[in-house]
Amino acid sequence: MTKWVIHLEFRINHKFVLIYSDNEQVLPTIDADQAHALLSSGHGYIDVRMQEDFDKGHAPGARNVPYYLSVTPQGKEKNPRFVEEVAALFGKDDGFIVGCNTGNRSRFATADLLNAGFKNVRNLQGGYRSFLQSANQQPAQQP
Repeated sequence: MTKWVIHLEFRINHKFVLIYSDNEQVLPTIDADQAHALLSSGHGYIDVRMQEDFDKGHAPGARNVPYYLSVTPQGKEKNPRFVEEVAALFGKDDGFIVGCNTGNRSRFATADLLNAGFKNVRNLQGGYRSFLQSANQQPAQQP
């Protein structure tokens, strides 16, 4: 079974370089322009930010499933039902994007989903911030 893991990432000359071993897979990652195209073709979007951040703005049609329940100076509390909550929204063969604010939290969430058997999950590099910048969009407001 393939194990999806998060690897060290370095920024060199404004490009990210991933360090990984030969027996592990590189996390499927897309940029914001690719995310817009996938959303237009029917892919879903899971926003893994906490509810209060999601409520401030999110990608059109995004569903909120927080990866962390709380983030404090003392640490982060991971949502123990994260994979189960995503499975209630998407099947393991469905195509969807995983995004957060900057792309860090969504990498962990994407790895967890791939390890749980989801096959068509893509991490949004740069997160919601890059998504907004790529289309020069305003945040989608809660209805």
